[in-house]
Amino acid sequence: MNQPLAFIHPGAKIAKNVVVEPFATISNKVEIGEGTWIGPNVTIMEGARIGKNCSIFPGAVIAGVPQDLKFDGEETTAEIGDNTTIRECVTINRGTSNRMKTVIGENCLIMAYSHIAHDCKVGNHCIFSNNSTLAGHITIGDHVILAGMAAVHQFVTIGDHAFIAGGSLVRKDVPPFVKGAREPLSYVGINSVGLRRRGFSAEKITEIQNIYRLLYQKNYNNAQAAEIIEAEMIASPERDEILQFIRNSQRGIMKGYFQRN
Repeated sequence: MNQPLAFIHPGAKIAKNVVVEPFATISNKVEIGEGTWIGPNVTIMEGARIGKNCSIFPGAVIAGVPQDLKFDGEETTAEIGDNTTIRECVTINRGTSNRMKTVIGENCLIMAYSHIAHDCKVGNHCIFSNNSTLAGHITIGDHVILAGMAAVHQFVTIGDHAFIAGGSLVRKDVPPFVKGAREPLSYVGINSVGLRRRGFSAEKITEIQNIYRLLYQKNYNNAQAAEIIEAEMIASPERDEILQFIRNSQRGIMKGYFQRN
């Protein structure tokens, strides 16, 4: 629906059944999928790619120019998957020449005042609570939950099904299936509640717990723990995902609460 009090650039590609409320601004080189709702006073800048059936609430700014002094005006994008909700005053910057795009997956909920910086990649079914902040070049898996006012350092990776407690400062990589809390951010157990809600069996949750006991509750370094996990734990997709994450971590993974090395 073309709202006469909104500005829609003629170069924007707006699908059928898109509702654009008054005082929204949609710039050139924007694409919006069917059934999406653009609330009042939303600003959608060049390079935005918004999927189907999304909801974008007042004050949000999508595809803003990156807050990166190395950005030189290159044509990049900010992409939002289908069925994702962006609440009030969220800011999502488009990519730079590093990754060329910022990506938010499908079925996500990004709550009010959150910020997602340039070149971030966020998976599907993620929930970011109010005032969550992602610096640049961050990679986040599927089904990740950031509680309120969590702040994530640039280049950090957070694995699938992880939960980060409110107010946390995330400086190291967070492996899949775990909870991170305290200061400095530490392993405080696996995300058993989230896993049960997503259909993981009691046996599978126990398996994941046993893997992380070897990693975090024994006196092994990460390389030693990975070797023991591979040798002693039965091969499974979850075991292999954890091992791959540990071995591929560039920043190093967060410590256990009682680890000092």
